[in-house]
Amino acid sequence: MAPQTAVISWGSGEDGQLGIGNNEEREWVCAITALHSETVRSVVAGSRNSLAICDDGKLFTWGWNQRGTLGHPPETKAETIPSQVKALANVKIVQAAIGGWHCLAVDDQGRAYAWGGNEYGQCGEESERKDDAGRPLKRDIIIPQRCASKLSVRQVAAGGTHSVVLTREGHVWTWGQPWPPGDIKQISTPVRVQGLERVRVIAVGAFHNLALLEDGILWAWGNNEYGQLGTGDTQPRSQPILVQGLSGLTLVDIAAGGWHSTALTDDGEVYGWGRGEHGRLGFGDDKSSKMVPQRVQLLVGEDIIQVSCGGTHSVALTRDGRMFSFGRGDHGRLGYGKKLTTGHPSEVPINLPPPKNLSSSEADGRWCAKLVACGGRHTLAVVEWRLDES
Repeated sequence: MAPQTAVISWGSGEDGQLGIGNNEEREWVCAITALHSETVRSVVAGSRNSLAICDDGKLFTWGWNQRGTLGHPPETKAETIPSQVKALANVKIVQAAIGGWHCLAVDDQGRAYAWGGNEYGQCGEESERKDDAGRPLKRDIIIPQRCASKLSVRQVAAGGTHSVVLTREGHVWTWGQPWPPGDIKQISTPVRVQGLERVRVIAVGAFHNLALLEDGILWAWGNNEYGQLGTGDTQPRSQPILVQGLSGLTLVDIAAGGWHSTALTDDGEVYGWGRGEHGRLGFGDDKSSKMVPQRVQLLVGEDIIQVSCGGTHSVALTRDGRMFSFGRGDHGRLGYGKKLTTGHPSEVPINLPPPKNLSSSEADGRWCAKLVACGGRHTLAVVEWRLDES
């Protein structure tokens, strides 16, 4: 039997970002029925919008559409049902990212695309438009266009007003406005981040950046007002600096929220640092910010394989397909029916009806999460029906 998959969402729906056809919030998971006929491989949640990438390379977007963030001209302020990005229909998208109000995607050929807000050059170059004084005009990009066209891209990541890409040769390039506006000159052409070689994966928060190298060492740069760089202080860094307190660990993945960061080890343990307000780091009743990574004791023994960090909440995914959420609870963003803000991770029940047309042997199963994506006030996940091994 082909795996039966579904896409689920919960939390704030005020901009249609849950994809369920209305603007209501959900404090329990619900299925995005408009995507039932697609095989979705990954999802991305932004501050107010969402996207899904299918196995066949199709890209779907939904939610807030004021600034061209959905990749087509806005007819309404928000769209509550996923629709395919037609401008990218002839390429195979494999990975994507959502920033403050712009989006990035990369296809199977290593070509990168950008759309949405471009006032800081975060979508890249637009050479032909100039104002009366000859200065380039930065206007929203409504239809996805190529960006970083000289680079062969492996992964895209997006901050509040800047963009970061990892190339196939393991280098990191960035453009846009990497600091809160006014602090530093914005650039619309990619500039290579010096000193980073053999990078395996990148993660970007609102204004901070993480790069995990092939050798397992983690570097960070950008804003640091809550200790989100993990350097033991709150000094911003314009160049990458080593993240403290992780030596001796084998890191396999990283994630960045608005103002907090996490790293995952090969034995399924989570380390968190940065802004602790609302309990988004998962340290129980201790909601203080952490300037160096600390192990999340409340998840020890759960065998975590992925963590996603949102604006003010986080979700950890276990190897056996369960999800634990923690952090700010209003709008239902923790997904277990309580709008309580807490630093204690609790399981998100996946209460969906089983897939239709199951044989009797397949009926003994459960929905297991494969991938999770936290946004500003909502969360998305890809789930699949797995037979009970017992």
